[in-house]
Amino acid sequence: MSGTRAAIRYAKAFIDLAISAGNEQEVYKDMALISSTITGNEELNSFIQNPTISVGVKESALTEVFASTTKLTKSLFHLLFENKRFEILEDIVSQYVLLSDEMNGFEVVKVTTAIAMDSALEAKVSEKIKEFSNKKITIVNTIDPAIIGGFILRIGDKEYNASIANRLQVLKRELSN
Repeated sequence: MSGTRAAIRYAKAFIDLAISAGNEQEVYKDMALISSTITGNEELNSFIQNPTISVGVKESALTEVFASTTKLTKSLFHLLFENKRFEILEDIVSQYVLLSDEMNGFEVVKVTTAIAMDSALEAKVSEKIKEFSNKKITIVNTIDPAIIGGFILRIGDKEYNASIANRLQVLKRELSN
């Protein structure tokens, strides 16, 4: 938990620094690159998390791996080197992306469906999203056959459950009372 709080503090400070430097969009691209690289490469993630590898080696390796990033992003690596906090890099990056999206009016909406969404279901989901949020949205679809049909919509801390499994559960509770 403290790692997450620290990551939020680092991300807030870093986004403020990027905005004051006037290159928030370039840094956002760097953060997206770092996030996808760390998430997609278990070996790199293990390297970053390994406490037996010195922070100097981690800084050098990350600076080399992400050589195309901005000078400001590389300064984050140096800050993590100085504070010996490389293990929270992935959390910092994800918090930065969330904060930046929030500041720019974007919101990630998680939609769980029993099967992949077709255009009819996507239109239905989009209509329901408009009831909850007026921001620009990005839909992330997760498939879970256990919900049987319909969809579960998560926007921030709100949830709208229009799944068949939920309706069956409600019906079961009503009949048992």
